[in-house]
Amino acid sequence: MPTAVGPHRPAWHGIEPEPDGSTLTARCLRPIRLQCLDLQQFRNLERLELTLEAPRVLVVGCNGEGKSNLLEAVELLGSLRSHRTGSDRDLIRHGQSRAVLRARTAEGDALQLELRRQGGRLASRNAKPLERQHDLLGSLRCVGFSTLDLELVRGEPALRRQWLDRVVLQLEPLYADLLSRYGRLLRQRSQLLRRSLGGSDLDGLLDSFDIQMALIGTRLHRRRHRALQRLAPLAGAWHSRLSGQRETLQLAYRSGTVLEEQEAEEPWRAALLQQLAAQRREEMRLGQCSVGPHRDEIALLLGGEPARRYGSAGQQRTLVLALKLAELQLVEQVVGQPPLLLLDDVLAELDPHRQQLLLEAVGEGHQCLVSTTHLGAFTRGWREHSQVVTMQAGRICGEEPQG
Repeated sequence: MPTAVGPHRPAWHGIEPEPDGSTLTARCLRPIRLQCLDLQQFRNLERLELTLEAPRVLVVGCNGEGKSNLLEAVELLGSLRSHRTGSDRDLIRHGQSRAVLRARTAEGDALQLELRRQGGRLASRNAKPLERQHDLLGSLRCVGFSTLDLELVRGEPALRRQWLDRVVLQLEPLYADLLSRYGRLLRQRSQLLRRSLGGSDLDGLLDSFDIQMALIGTRLHRRRHRALQRLAPLAGAWHSRLSGQRETLQLAYRSGTVLEEQEAEEPWRAALLQQLAAQRREEMRLGQCSVGPHRDEIALLLGGEPARRYGSAGQQRTLVLALKLAELQLVEQVVGQPPLLLLDDVLAELDPHRQQLLLEAVGEGHQCLVSTTHLGAFTRGWREHSQVVTMQAGRICGEEPQG
């Protein structure tokens, strides 16, 4: 049942959106947040050290040289997630047992994330080991935009759930703990349901799981719904501007649970618990859980019609760009500081008009790392005020400092 994105005011009280502005932030240079990177045995990067000397860093090179890997490392340090893979084994250089990612921010934080083939991850801040890797979140907020994000419109619902989860993580790092707890509950409950196919009487144990799933699931629902309420008007305004006011974009939260229109926790928790109980026999027959936030869908509508089915390739690119600009704007409104922007070869997928709108919208208020195969898409002003880094075979082979 769709949950309306209505006028309810969420708990985040940020700046009211100014969608008609020419940039996301005021046209003034902010302090560089990410100051240096040190990457070891990450993907094809045996050892890479980079000092960021300008708010804009253009990483130039042919395909396959390691540009995307550099940006992916920053994304991992900022969000603990990669949009390219869910396995740390894919991130560690072939033949190596671990990869180490280090960064220093303008705020004075020295961040480190160690990925190991065996034994999980280790995180530290300022040389002090952290009890949980999630404690690293919030030190380096970033918003990424890559060609893979174009699948947000035409891909499976899981991609849109993951995108919204990444947004909420930037706003509320403790959300990572809720996601982790719900994921464990879902896996364990699904295992119990499959065991019940053999005739075991597990109702008492399932009752206990349902109480926990209803509580954690409701908290996930509320945070997703709240984030989409804030994103919807921002994305609609950006899409209107990008499309020349020819189209209207709407975002709708379609919950995997039948919920009341209100957002109070107790009614939602009671509704989820009731539906888990009502669906139990059917779930035991199927061996899987069919109720909860893992079944959520975020509907993307153009003129009231599903963009996935009716939007052209150009319309879908415009829609994703509007979502990303809205995400960037919302994080700044809530956190009070512009996040780092990672643009991974995405300009090649946009026509010149949208390329220029994106570069103008970003303005000078955000620190940007941009990967590209050539500099032709950038204006002379952008190139002159950017640090240009050339990559080849996983190494930095040339740098041009800010002009």
